[in-house]
Amino acid sequence: MRKSIAIDMDQVLANFYKKLCKTVNENFGTNYTDEEFIAGTRRDLPEEQTKKLYEYMNEPDFFRDLEILDADAIDVVQKLQENYDIFIATAAMEVPGSFNAKYDWLQRYFPFINKQNIVFCGTKSVIHTDYLIDDSPYQLEVFKGTGILYSMPYNQSTEGFIRMNNWKEIEVYFQEQLVK
Repeated sequence: MRKSIAIDMDQVLANFYKKLCKTVNENFGTNYTDEEFIAGTRRDLPEEQTKKLYEYMNEPDFFRDLEILDADAIDVVQKLQENYDIFIATAAMEVPGSFNAKYDWLQRYFPFINKQNIVFCGTKSVIHTDYLIDDSPYQLEVFKGTGILYSMPYNQSTEGFIRMNNWKEIEVYFQEQLVK
């Protein structure tokens, strides 16, 4: 029986924080670097800026033009699909205005993913695949299968999950799982 893999979208496939950093800098008069922002500066925004940021993220096109996070992701996901059932599981309930743009983004970069395998959710505890690749320790903690932590500066102190630094490492890991 084929095993299944759920893959998070933001900060695993799509470079969400780069766009978020640019939005903060353009709208709040700051000059954060992408590195500062992803490492944690985003958590220090005043409450009124955070609320305004959620308004920007709920605009219909906010997620439509995100850059791909790792150029190898497209090729690796396509290869994985040969031996695994692939699902995209993106937490989108806090930003309901993102649904159409996220769907369009996935169709642009991952048109080979079955449309029925795209899941918009809140907590990923509802996802029942064998594996979940995610950058969020919280999402991996509530997931019941094997959690794979996609390395980001903000999750470096997290332990207890298989850690992957890029899509080539993910490809090797899942090739090895096939022979076990």
